[in-house]
Amino acid sequence: MPTARRSLLYVTDLAYPARGRRYCDEDIRLTAALREDFDLALCHPRDAVALMAGFDAVVVRNSGPVLAYQEDYDAFRARATGTGALVYNELTGRGDMAGKQYLLDLTAEGFPVIPTVDRPEDLGLLPETERYVVKPKLGADSIGLQIVTREGARELADGSVLVQPCVDFAYEVSFYFVDEHFQYALYAPDPDRRWELKPYEPTGADLEFARRFVDWNAIGHGIQRVDACRAPGGELLLVELEDLNPYLSLDAVDTPCRDAFVEAMKASLHGMFSRA
Repeated sequence: MPTARRSLLYVTDLAYPARGRRYCDEDIRLTAALREDFDLALCHPRDAVALMAGFDAVVVRNSGPVLAYQEDYDAFRARATGTGALVYNELTGRGDMAGKQYLLDLTAEGFPVIPTVDRPEDLGLLPETERYVVKPKLGADSIGLQIVTREGARELADGSVLVQPCVDFAYEVSFYFVDEHFQYALYAPDPDRRWELKPYEPTGADLEFARRFVDWNAIGHGIQRVDACRAPGGELLLVELEDLNPYLSLDAVDTPCRDAFVEAMKASLHGMFSRA
């Protein structure tokens, strides 16, 4: 007898108004491909708790900033943890999935990250600059981000926000992984147009940089996006480690690369089921 197909509850907000991106297009195309291997239904993140028991696993994709539905997300995590439900990405992520504390932790551990503090007495640990970036620890999608003077940073650094030097970087670059396997990289040649992305051919040093954060995060199954900037000195510095619902920008890669990503994701999902 043929093996029964596994079922996926695919969590997405098709109407989320992302700047410079169309979440709905990416998820429509990706779910069409995943249906080749799995029985699948889409739902809004607010409906996940009510529906998840009827599926073999929950796939969290372009569901938008958690701040918009924090109580629902907390209930989803509690239900998934309490029932042992399979979730993709698995809920052990230490990056954006858990807030922005990791930027402080990585700074303290000496990782190549934009230096980050959250208390006024620690501002002296940051490089001297005329401008500082201040953003909420629980922020996402640049919500609440401010650029201020040093005195402004001192006034705002109350433990609930992160303070970083404003880096005049050459460009931003993102590295995309399925599980621990690198898939592709994209970069924004114009720093003022973050989502006008082009394929990027990483060097060995670039990949070593990105893999450090994937290894640190230690997610067994899921998709991660390592966002970095090319600093004035030529080095890469981590901007964010997206491990909850990273947008994939699949429309910016060619068909062979997109197909390879889909196959890697399918293999990852099958692997998750086989290990369960």
